[in-house]
Amino acid sequence: MPRRLLASVAAAVAALGLVTNSSVAQAADPPLSYVALGDSYSAASGVLPPDATSLVCLRSTRNYPHVLAARTGARLADVTCGAAETKHYTTAQYPGVAPQLDAVGPDTDLVTMTIGGNDSGVFIGAILACGVAGVATLGQGSPCADRYGSSFTDTVRTTTYPALVAALQAVRTKAPQADVAILGYPWILPATGGCFTKMPVATGDVPYLRTLQTTLNDAIHRAATATGATYVDLTEVSEGHDACQRLGVRWIEPVLQTTNPVVVHPNALGESNLATQTMRVLGLA
Repeated sequence: MPRRLLASVAAAVAALGLVTNSSVAQAADPPLSYVALGDSYSAASGVLPPDATSLVCLRSTRNYPHVLAARTGARLADVTCGAAETKHYTTAQYPGVAPQLDAVGPDTDLVTMTIGGNDSGVFIGAILACGVAGVATLGQGSPCADRYGSSFTDTVRTTTYPALVAALQAVRTKAPQADVAILGYPWILPATGGCFTKMPVATGDVPYLRTLQTTLNDAIHRAATATGATYVDLTEVSEGHDACQRLGVRWIEPVLQTTNPVVVHPNALGESNLATQTMRVLGLA
C-alpha cells in the first residue's frame, strides 16, 4: 500500500475511533441518584472511620450504602442514623438532623434502608433483656422466654408491621419512580447453642431470639410486598456469620470479645456483604 494511502487510512481509523468513543460517552447513563435511609445497621454505627458530617448519627463511611455507591458509581445522599425508628422518616431524630425523607425527591432513582428494629424498642430491647436474664442464670434455661413469652413478637406484628408499611408508602410518595429496597436483618445468633462467653444469652433463649428475628424479618418482607418495594433477604447468606463466629467470619460483632464499640451490630465485613447481597437482588453491576 502506498505510503500516502496508508497514512490516509490510519487517519480515518483514528477519526472513527474518536467518533465512536464520543458516541459511547454521550450514550452512557448518568449516575444513579441514590438515597440511603435507615438505622444503625444502615449507618454501620461503630465501624471506623466515622462520617464527620453527622457524628451524632454514628454513621460510618464504610457502611453498605457507601460500599454500594462506590461499586456502582451512584451519587449518594446518606442520611442513615443510629437508633432511627420509622417515625424519624417524617420527624427530626435529633436537633439539626432533618427527617430522613427530606433527602428523597422525585428525581431519586434508588432508595435503600434497614429499619424497624428500633420501633417500640422491641428488637434491641429484647436482646438487652435476654442478655441480662442470661447473666442472672449463668446461661442456663430460658429465663427471657419464660418472662416475656410472645410479648415481643406480638408487638412486631401489631405495631412494627403497620409502621413499616406507612414508612415505605411515604418513601414511594416522595419518589414514585425510584427503586425502593428494604433489607432484612442478618442473623445475630446461631439457630441453637449460642456462645455465652461472647453473647451472654441463656442457651434456651437463643432459639427464642431467633424466632423474634424471624418475625421481624417476616414483617419487613410483608411490608415490602404490600408497598411494591424490593425485599433484600439476608436469611441464607448471613447463616454462619452470626456474632458467635470468629473474627473474619462473623458479620455481627458480639457483646464480649468484640472489635466494635457499638456491640451487636455489623462490622465492616458484614456491611460489605450487605452491599453485595443488595446489589445482587437489585441486579446492579
